[in-house]
Amino acid sequence: MSESKRLLVLVGSYAEAENEGIYAYELNEDTGSLAKLDSIAGVKNPTFVNVDAQANKLYAIGETASAEGNKMSEAVALSVDPATGKLTLLNRKDSISAPPCHIQRDPSGKYLILSSYHGGLVGLQALTDNGEVGALLDEKKHEGHGAHPERQDKPHVHSAFFSPDGKYMMVQDLGADKIAIYSINADTNELVLHSETKTHPGAGPRHLAFHPNGQFAYVINEVDSSVTSYKYDAAAGTLTEISNISTLPDGYDGTENTTAEITVSNDGRFVYGSNRGHDSIVVFAVDADKGHLTLVEHVSAEGQHPRHFALTPNGKLLIAANRDTNNMVTFTVDQESGRLKYTGHSTGVSKPVCVKPVYL
Repeated sequence: MSESKRLLVLVGSYAEAENEGIYAYELNEDTGSLAKLDSIAGVKNPTFVNVDAQANKLYAIGETASAEGNKMSEAVALSVDPATGKLTLLNRKDSISAPPCHIQRDPSGKYLILSSYHGGLVGLQALTDNGEVGALLDEKKHEGHGAHPERQDKPHVHSAFFSPDGKYMMVQDLGADKIAIYSINADTNELVLHSETKTHPGAGPRHLAFHPNGQFAYVINEVDSSVTSYKYDAAAGTLTEISNISTLPDGYDGTENTTAEITVSNDGRFVYGSNRGHDSIVVFAVDADKGHLTLVEHVSAEGQHPRHFALTPNGKLLIAANRDTNNMVTFTVDQESGRLKYTGHSTGVSKPVCVKPVYL
């Protein structure tokens, strides 16, 4: 592989199948500008993507329908040419029995995990030896509901994230106010429920990010706009709540707000989250000993509905995807304070939902 790797940003979006939906951009790390390299059509609502940088592959979700006309999921594999950013469809397979919202790859590279908000489902999908999508192996349907009468009337599985050692998978259920912790039985190719962590009522857990020390996990709660800090016991495979903090400024009484993405800086000193409504990125400082968060700042997302964002691999830039204003924006990250500064670069793209920066 070439010494001079390029920093690509691979993007998933809301799109009809006949329109472009998955994009490859090159990010200039000096200026924060994005240049489009390629895009591909043919997948309906490829809103979330996962990238295997070592194999130059991208995995995306898509919406499709069963023979009976019921909405369901597909998983799609593409190759990414590191030299040109060209995207090429490798294969696609039917997946879980409801529309998808998230895709994850397990650390061994043997499986994909798809989540369905509308179906309250999490599914285990095979990856072949050559990195293509294989058959759906297992599907688990959640039960229960939360405190909010409209948002939490039934299970809404939103994401799956693996523990640092890869042993357990945390599945955030926004509708049932719980984090279901699974293991994968590689002999039977099944998801095995290991334990469950209940959130506080009306939280609506959406996404999770582990601290690099492996001792803490942070969950962003969509329904009540908060972040909960958890202590992670790797041996027991359990999460225990430490504290909770709002993602909004004190006294905020503006537009209705929901949260979306959360991430932790590589050095573990800062946690970032996105607010949709307040339309901001919130920055927290981490107490390295106890895991608590304290507010650093709120920064405008320079657009509306920041559905997703990501730090670059070296942590020097942050890219935010603003779905409702059809733009992606970049910020510089102050490594000492964690603060963000808008670079002035905003790139137009239709309904962006997921941004994955990666060196190829």
